[in-house]
Amino acid sequence: DVANKTNEEAGDGTTCATILARSITKEGFENISKGANAVEIRRGVMSAVDVIVQDLKKLSKQVTTPEEIAQVATISANGDSNIGNLISEAMKKVGRKGVITVKDGKTLNDELELIEGMKFDRGYISPYFINTAKGAKVEYEKALVLLSEKKISNVQDIVPALELANKTRKPLVIIAEDVDGEALTTLVLNRLKVGLQVVAVKAPGFGDNRKNTLKDMAIATGGTIFGDDSNLVKLEDIQLSDFGEVEEVSITKDDTLLLRGKGDAAEIEKRVEQIADEIEQSTSEYEKEKLNERLAKLSNGVAVLKVGGASEVEVSEKKDRVTDALCATRAAVEEGIVPGGGVALLRALKSLEGFKAPNEDQQVGVNIIKKAVRQPISTIVKNAGLEPASIVEKVLANTSNAFGYDALSDKFVDMFEAGIIDPTKVVRTALQDAAGVASLLATTECVVTELPKEEPMPGMGGGMGGGMGGMGGMGGGMF
Repeated sequence: DVANKTNEEAGDGTTCATILARSITKEGFENISKGANAVEIRRGVMSAVDVIVQDLKKLSKQVTTPEEIAQVATISANGDSNIGNLISEAMKKVGRKGVITVKDGKTLNDELELIEGMKFDRGYISPYFINTAKGAKVEYEKALVLLSEKKISNVQDIVPALELANKTRKPLVIIAEDVDGEALTTLVLNRLKVGLQVVAVKAPGFGDNRKNTLKDMAIATGGTIFGDDSNLVKLEDIQLSDFGEVEEVSITKDDTLLLRGKGDAAEIEKRVEQIADEIEQSTSEYEKEKLNERLAKLSNGVAVLKVGGASEVEVSEKKDRVTDALCATRAAVEEGIVPGGGVALLRALKSLEGFKAPNEDQQVGVNIIKKAVRQPISTIVKNAGLEPASIVEKVLANTSNAFGYDALSDKFVDMFEAGIIDPTKVVRTALQDAAGVASLLATTECVVTELPKEEPMPGMGGGMGGGMGGMGGMGGGMF
């Protein structure tokens, strides 16, 4: 639970959170068994965490320039500068809070695609609408857009719209819940026999999501939504002012792209602010993701990182690295970076030197955190086959906040210069989540869990292999 919570919030730091949670839980149970008050211990733990979080903020170094963003992303992607530069370029194009998605590419190389305008995953209803020989697409310029929340089946409903489009000599794009029956047949026949410039597309999403997306399209293109409860005008009474307008439209069998809509800039800005407020108030990660996508389509567009490779396995592995690097970079841009390899938490120990808890049991909680923040760096040193105590003391003895131990090269280095860094948000989230869950666990009377499955003992022929895997990280550190 601790690891999942940390990963959801910061996108990284699961190993660190697990190590901290184990230490806090173990020490908590030991002290409770000796008679300490569990609730007071929890208060002490959380008070100490608050002090350390404030110290981490002071220790944090802001990431501002494209070069710094590229450096952080490169380190996060295990030293792959191509990925680092792509992430930096994507953030430059869509903004630091813009939507950046990671997808499988179709070539050997990694590529960045910027989608400006509104793109959604619905294509043309019938292939008979295709008007280009190359790429099986429907492409029009300076097109009218008709938006309907309801299904269009009756041919009489769309005849006035077709007449208006024909009169203005502009292509017509119909986006509705569905277009079928007589209406679809008439559109296809007019397209094939008369050469009418028309295409029908199903509206994306379902329920409220579809309603909101259509509203976004209406605002972006300057059009009206028919079939909407707030609009009493019938489709057969359509006027030219009810159409939305776009400079370009490109439609494949899978998706639709509306470019440079003619919507009112002030209305678009108002809609953007409304969606941003909804993101702030939402508690659902799925809902936030959908809202962010809508926000990006109305503002800066969407950046798509297409991961290339020679095989499916290579693409899958690289895609995971790109996703992790993107999460870490976002976290770094949001709250800055601190020295990696467990050094930041170790340095934060100083902030607890003069901290006195109100009572003895709360002081026990503070001492538990003092011990826990030593564990990440100690675990790295142990994994390197060395004795942690001497290394930890040597790091603490140095006055430079960036001074730390690089387990990979077995040297003491300036962690920032060596590229061993962690996003502040990752370290902060790992500590807060570990302390919250672990100290809560210490106050419980019992834990309900599933019984482990009884499995037959494996053969003993090969001896007992294994051992704990090393803790990888950003440039030789942890997390």
